[in-house]
Amino acid sequence: MKYDWRKQEKELYGPRGEAVVVEVPKQKFIMISGKGDPNQEAFSERVGALYALAYSIKMRYKAEHKEAGQDEMEEFAVYPLEGVWDMDDEAGAEAHVLEDKERLIYTVMIRQPDCITEERYREALEAVKKKKPNPLLDEIAFRTCEEGLCVQILHTGLFDDEPESFEKMDLFLKENQLERKGHTHREIYLKDMSRTSPEKMKTILRYRVCEKQ
Repeated sequence: MKYDWRKQEKELYGPRGEAVVVEVPKQKFIMISGKGDPNQEAFSERVGALYALAYSIKMRYKAEHKEAGQDEMEEFAVYPLEGVWDMDDEAGAEAHVLEDKERLIYTVMIRQPDCITEERYREALEAVKKKKPNPLLDEIAFRTCEEGLCVQILHTGLFDDEPESFEKMDLFLKENQLERKGHTHREIYLKDMSRTSPEKMKTILRYRVCEKQ
């Protein structure tokens, strides 16, 4: 059986253009951090290192279960790229106000299924280091995150137009007696940025929230 997040987790990855509340459980990720304009090469290099490891994990898991002849999940679709975005302390603006992209701080990540243990991650990491040496691989971490209660929306189009969708989310918070926790936000890229024209990008925008006191 192949596990496909597009089909089995529609509540998290299938929102439309209206804001909704979701409960995000604990999730495992491989992740790497950076700073600066995401249009620059440093960002794409980090994304490339993440994908190299993600596909190594996937293929090793698939081979392992094919040899063992097990009936459980035999393979899985690689999850979409995600990013948590912030601004440095000198920016003096909210994370989604992208007037000075050089001040952006980010952690990009790819979720891993529950069956991927730290041991499997480390084995795949060593394998990809030997096959495709890259100093950025040493910056990748394997961690568990729990976002809990969130509000999210599907943004279609240019990244620079995201403030329009953030305004919808902020209005939804006011109407539902919710408030944002922290000032970072998460983006989940449902389409490959390198193969999709900017106006056709589909991005989930997500805030952590809580009920107003």
